[in-house]
Amino acid sequence: MVDVGDPAPDVTAPLANGEVEEFELADRLDEAPLVLAFFPGAFTGVCTHEMETFEDRLDEFVEAGATVLGVSVDTPFALNAFREDSGLTFDMISDTNRRLVEAFDVSMDFASLGVDDVAKRAVFVVDEEGVVTYAWVADDPSIEPDYDEVYEAVEAAA
Repeated sequence: MVDVGDPAPDVTAPLANGEVEEFELADRLDEAPLVLAFFPGAFTGVCTHEMETFEDRLDEFVEAGATVLGVSVDTPFALNAFREDSGLTFDMISDTNRRLVEAFDVSMDFASLGVDDVAKRAVFVVDEEGVVTYAWVADDPSIEPDYDEVYEAVEAAA
């Protein structure tokens, strides 16, 4: 797993921002600190709550200089529908090819559901140098991050 002090993997994936564009981590470092909030799947209970909580606190993160990005293996079209349905204004990275999930080593399976290779619930903060300054990963997908702790990590990285 990528940990604090490691360089963030430079990956490219589709970005769902109302449209569909290309996202490359290295090209977005000028918007750092970047908050990469990985979640298992759009339109599910805990994931929706987590993303809506980031939205509710988005002004705080933006005022601290951060860019919040949701990350899941859903298609960019599903993520745009999820953004619209949930009233989310921040962008989402569509990791359908699992490049980020593999690079950050946050893959999990829901064996009981027959669903393999989705993102664990995880949050990484990446600074303007491309270094991970905060890493949190939950093995239990029902656990949400400590949003105050993420905010403090953003302030420290800004």
